[in-house]
Amino acid sequence: MARTSRLLVEEEEVVYHVITRTALEGFVLGDIEKEFLVDLITWMSSVFFTDVYGYCVMGDHFHLLVKMKSSQKCSSEEARERLERYYKGKEGQLTKVRLFKLKSRLSNLSAYIKDIKQRFSRYYNKKHKRKGYFWAERFKSVIVEEGETLVNCLAYIDLNPLRAKIVDKPEDYRWSSLGYRVQNKGKENFLSSDFGISEYKKMNEKERIEAYIEYVYEKGAINSEEGEFIYNNEFNEKDDYIPTTTGRLRYRTRHFSDSAVIGTKGFVSKYSMKFKSHFNAKREKRPIKISGLDDTYSLKSLVEDI
Repeated sequence: MARTSRLLVEEEEVVYHVITRTALEGFVLGDIEKEFLVDLITWMSSVFFTDVYGYCVMGDHFHLLVKMKSSQKCSSEEARERLERYYKGKEGQLTKVRLFKLKSRLSNLSAYIKDIKQRFSRYYNKKHKRKGYFWAERFKSVIVEEGETLVNCLAYIDLNPLRAKIVDKPEDYRWSSLGYRVQNKGKENFLSSDFGISEYKKMNEKERIEAYIEYVYEKGAINSEEGEFIYNNEFNEKDDYIPTTTGRLRYRTRHFSDSAVIGTKGFVSKYSMKFKSHFNAKREKRPIKISGLDDTYSLKSLVEDI
């Protein structure tokens, strides 16, 4: 069966939640490999037209929440500077035609992720003296609406290490965006905090991050002293259990990784029509309400796994 084409929007500002896994058994990404991958994401994000909101590098996969920006809004001078940084003088003279072709590539999600994965594969194989594939299947991506949906998705990503019981508090994990924001105080920050929430727009950078951390602790129901999840009868696994936002953030939830599009009803409907030709369904795909997330819908009907 032919696989469905990935939903990608060309030359528009769109936020994607990207997930990709290794092809090797076990947790093969150690501290050094994680550090290299974060540095690689940081550098590649300065080359491509992106705004990175968050990431989390785990032992066998990584998450990335990124907005791809249109190359049409960037000047040729800026594109030339980015491309010269990318090729480090090895590309030769950038003619106008060559510059035009390469400029559009800098706003392409597939090219961005491909570069990150290929460069890391070469590094890993050389370091461990091996050959062959490092990454498994092609990466998965979900179109995410800015605003509350983006913040919920970001919180879900940053809570990965706590769900895996690797750390006591989410900000203690060095290779996540929350850990980066907390542990790199006063240093250059490549992450964007422009989440698309109106209340946040009135705040400065520090206030926005503090508000976000407070949100993660509140919605994640995390004990601020011990850093552990707070459990009560609400979260007992029952047949008639209806998840809350806390439940969505606490447990592994496919809606953040397999929805294709996630956001308000109008947002999902917009992309359902835009990508109508991608699906073989006889009936028009309608937004599906996600229980536990206020005014949040999915393009796909997914089996509950909370």
